[in-house]
Amino acid sequence: MANRGPSYGLSREVQEKIEQKYDADLENKLVDWIILQCAEDIEHPPPGRAHFQQWLMDGTVLCKLINSLYPPGQEPIAKISESKMAFKQMEQISQFLKAAETYGVRTTDIFQTVDLWEGKDMAAVQRTLMALGSVAVTKDDGCYRGEPSWFHRKAQQNRRGFSEEQLRQGQNVIGLQMGSNKGASQAGMTGYGMPRQIL
Repeated sequence: MANRGPSYGLSREVQEKIEQKYDADLENKLVDWIILQCAEDIEHPPPGRAHFQQWLMDGTVLCKLINSLYPPGQEPIAKISESKMAFKQMEQISQFLKAAETYGVRTTDIFQTVDLWEGKDMAAVQRTLMALGSVAVTKDDGCYRGEPSWFHRKAQQNRRGFSEEQLRQGQNVIGLQMGSNKGASQAGMTGYGMPRQIL
């Protein structure tokens, strides 16, 4: 974690729980996919959460990844900077996140810039990359490189059409959430506050 001292107490427990969600096997799969997808001479990082963070931290690999998912000439990030300045690196991560959301990754699946840059939640970074891979496999537009079995296909739209007659029949049915009084009666009930009569 960059620029932060050790945490104690509840903060430490929370950080340990976040760190337990990180999956080393998933890291290997994601690294292999990113290198294959970018089809460039990208260096393979050593295994481990810290190395994975350092590999992605400047944002260049992420920007190359999102650009590779678009046809040539339609890349969302025009200029990828290899700057060592912190604000430039964080800006590139933000550009990747905006492009991923535009590509189809849900907002709830997208990590925060500090999750990667400070290494706060690398499991969230993995979730975003998994979601990006799933969207790429689902789109099936010829830009995805890699095994289709590496990522789950997202559910597709399943529209249903009903005829006018079916819709009219549905208006005559009382839904179960409205309740039912079949078999119910008020026999034997007394008013509130009245004592029970035992004979």
